[in-house]
Amino acid sequence: MLTKNVDLVKDAHEEMERAVEECDPYCGLSNDIAEENSEQDHVLGCPNNQDSYWSEEDQELISPCLALVRASKACLTKIQVAVAENGKKDQVAQLDDIVDISDEISPSVDDLALSIYPPMCHRTVSINSAKLASVIKKALEITKSSHVTPQAEDSWIPLLINAVDHCMNRIKELTQNELEL
Repeated sequence: MLTKNVDLVKDAHEEMERAVEECDPYCGLSNDIAEENSEQDHVLGCPNNQDSYWSEEDQELISPCLALVRASKACLTKIQVAVAENGKKDQVAQLDDIVDISDEISPSVDDLALSIYPPMCHRTVSINSAKLASVIKKALEITKSSHVTPQAEDSWIPLLINAVDHCMNRIKELTQNELEL
């Protein structure tokens, strides 16, 4: 079950990175020159309005969102390893709790991934980022308090919590002006 979640988050992250790499924010700028080219440009995949590509502000916001998704992937991978190495069959309730909260990460990643596509609504990105950060932190806390993370080996948990906090601080900073409106 945890492997499936890791794979789903990995796929979502790769799709997000591919979308960013394939985006050409200047592709549609030449459409103002000739009206007759708009049909051809549309067929070629070039956007003919701002709703089809990312603004500079959008592009700046994508970076911490991708970092948050990478933190999600790292979180799930670390939890998967901890469960595989230290999970005890007689602690089914704790293992179920870990799996249940881990199952919430992939849908939250999907929500964030969908919200970064143009036209981007910064408020939606902020909400989906906060939701994902909350789920990641809850997964880390549940894992930390379980039998699968012996005290000597749980230094990765605060590291991931700090990474999530850093991403969220940056996202809040970039979306603050829009959220105040």
